[in-house]
Amino acid sequence: MSQPRPTPASESDLPKPVTPASTYRLQLRPEFPFAAAEAAVPYLASLGVSHLHLSPVLEAAPGSAHGYDVTDHSRVRAELGGEPGLRALAATARAHGLGLVLDIVPNHMAVPTPLRLNRPLWEVLRDGPGSPYAHWFDIDWEAGGGQVVLPLLPGPADSCDLRVEGGVLRHGEQEFPLREGTEGLALPELLAAQWYRPAWWRETATALNYRRFFTISELIGVRVEVPEVFTATHAKVLELVRDGVAQGLRIDHVDGLADPEEYLGRLRAAAGDNCWVVVEKILARHERLPAGWPVAGTTGYDALHRVDGVFTDPEGAAELAARYGESTGLPPWPETARACAREVLTGDLAAELGALERRAGGELAPAVRELLIAYPVYRPYPGEPELPPRARERAAELAGPAAVAGVRELLLRDPAFAARFAQTSAALRAKSLEDRAFYRYAPLLSATEVGGEPGRPAVSPEEFHAYCATLSRDWPRTGTVLSTHDTKRSADVRARISALSQAPELMGSPAGTSAATAATAADGSGDCDGPVGGEAARDPHLAWVARQTALGLGRAPEAVPRLADALLKGAREAALHTSWTDRNEEYETGVPGYAPAPLDLPADLVEAARANLLGMALLHLAMPGVPEVYQGAETEYRALVDPDNRRPAHFPRAALARLDAGAVPDGPAEEKLALTATLLRLRRDRPELFRGYAPVAARGPAAGHLVAFTRSPGLLVAATRLSHRLAASGGWRSTRLDLPPGTWTPVLPTRTGRSAGAVHSGSARVAALLDDRPVGIWLRR
Repeated sequence: MSQPRPTPASESDLPKPVTPASTYRLQLRPEFPFAAAEAAVPYLASLGVSHLHLSPVLEAAPGSAHGYDVTDHSRVRAELGGEPGLRALAATARAHGLGLVLDIVPNHMAVPTPLRLNRPLWEVLRDGPGSPYAHWFDIDWEAGGGQVVLPLLPGPADSCDLRVEGGVLRHGEQEFPLREGTEGLALPELLAAQWYRPAWWRETATALNYRRFFTISELIGVRVEVPEVFTATHAKVLELVRDGVAQGLRIDHVDGLADPEEYLGRLRAAAGDNCWVVVEKILARHERLPAGWPVAGTTGYDALHRVDGVFTDPEGAAELAARYGESTGLPPWPETARACAREVLTGDLAAELGALERRAGGELAPAVRELLIAYPVYRPYPGEPELPPRARERAAELAGPAAVAGVRELLLRDPAFAARFAQTSAALRAKSLEDRAFYRYAPLLSATEVGGEPGRPAVSPEEFHAYCATLSRDWPRTGTVLSTHDTKRSADVRARISALSQAPELMGSPAGTSAATAATAADGSGDCDGPVGGEAARDPHLAWVARQTALGLGRAPEAVPRLADALLKGAREAALHTSWTDRNEEYETGVPGYAPAPLDLPADLVEAARANLLGMALLHLAMPGVPEVYQGAETEYRALVDPDNRRPAHFPRAALARLDAGAVPDGPAEEKLALTATLLRLRRDRPELFRGYAPVAARGPAAGHLVAFTRSPGLLVAATRLSHRLAASGGWRSTRLDLPPGTWTPVLPTRTGRSAGAVHSGSARVAALLDDRPVGIWLRR
């Protein structure tokens, strides 16, 4: 295993790359502040990363576990150590050869408790449309009768304990400002005289009159398209970039902005050409990032889908889908996605839809609704010449061609309507797909991931190679990820679940399904790994989700309570029997019964899961782009949906030190750690190896089970795919790989500790090339 690089003697010895060799994501929170990140720097430097990627660092709502609820753009968050703590972290990172990438949130701010923590919003609520901050936020004053509707109360306003105290209006811990001259009024008159109306949270769907983040009313949209708002909200971040504290920026939820390209152009001009910028943009499988955006690329969910898909068996995935449909009676993916879009648009996003319909007029309202539901990607962008033909056709079937033509014309001539249509479309796709349909359609849970396509989860090697070649040519500096703070299951959980696609019969019959009930009755055992009674016990969908999730999580620490929490969140998101806004207490009481004990993968799939785990890591770290390692994921990392995936990081310092001292990797976790450190160090120390991209095709009876490629002329990698199917068909047999010219030396040691000194050239038998490993890395001598 390659050794860590010595610490540079001085800052003058440090390289100053525009593009990171790799990034390592750290989730900051009061329990893991800048000082804790600073203490991890020596280990992360030895691992081989070039940049630390920090979750949002600006002032946020008190106690926030994520930092996306920004309250003050002008200050670094005090709970994390403030600006001195951030600058100290940056200095320590520089001393170890590392840089920083900051995650910034231009789309929205918090509606905090108390409200005064967000000064611009506080002043708008106090002073109304005449406030100098009124143009910061997308507020439809007319729709609210001249007031901002604030759905923050637990019940109707007349049933809540609202009182004037200390010059403010109070309810519990929440404070509202008072319009000048109104403090002495009786409560009804006082409320009527304000520029806002405190409202019951259940009024959100019908009364809300400000743009928000998705369906979260506690996050209000910010109009960064206004130049002075951009300047005010980015001054501190740009100061940190100019001062060399940060060398890169991740832009959160770029699709929420009115005009992403205009915003990114302004940001690029302000940050300069030497700042690495990537955008959180979810691309559909056929969609491409707009070529005119002045960014390095996306954060990498498009890469996640391709890497996952290569290790998914299309035939097995189809068999699981058929079994799932038979067991649950739920519709296939296309119908599920459309139904969820209609539900979310007319329910959760009814306020946003109503704003568009009012602007379009009654005759065009149905076409607005149907076009949003039919839109095939997250959103359109200013300057795009035409709506997608299939979306127009589908919308015209339900709303009529004349109404669709009317909306099309309105989109072309009214930029404000077009911007709000696009922003609503992005929120709709995110909420209806990521936060509902992905929880409702569950044949293969590894496919229900951000950027994924559950109805067609498999990716052929040819498609993977074509994608990588495009990245190398068009977006060589883009980000790539496998696990993030937003993934529903970490890569290593998905690696275990996707192994089921190679042997669907080994999944077994989940408790609560008709097959499990019949089997239990037939053998009289009563042995059922699910709840015995209650409404949830009759839910075959929940049973299916529980079994696959349990197989994916395995015997992880605290597996049972973590699984129970994830199942309850998933049930609420799916909104089949309960939801966040309409809780079914009887149903929810039975949900934890589906997580009675950890489940091991069937013995026949253990090696397949290992091959997936290592193969996914290899492709991710070697393919074109800038790979990001999520905190703790350099070794085997099993996590479920947030907040499970945002728990404090555990760094395998001792294991890495043992491997560096020559120890043999002990199990898949240390195999992955050795693989990760090897590739990260190569990226850092020999960046010339990671240029270009060329597939290397195997030939022979098992050629389709090998994914191999070169980067530059000097690096060759190969990964085994669908290894369970491979073993069942007789293994590699006479399959060969025609190596590129030269002599190739393996980098990874074998599991038995034998030296990696064998060399290969010409045409090599794949079995000999890989030896006892599912993956391999070779350097040309």
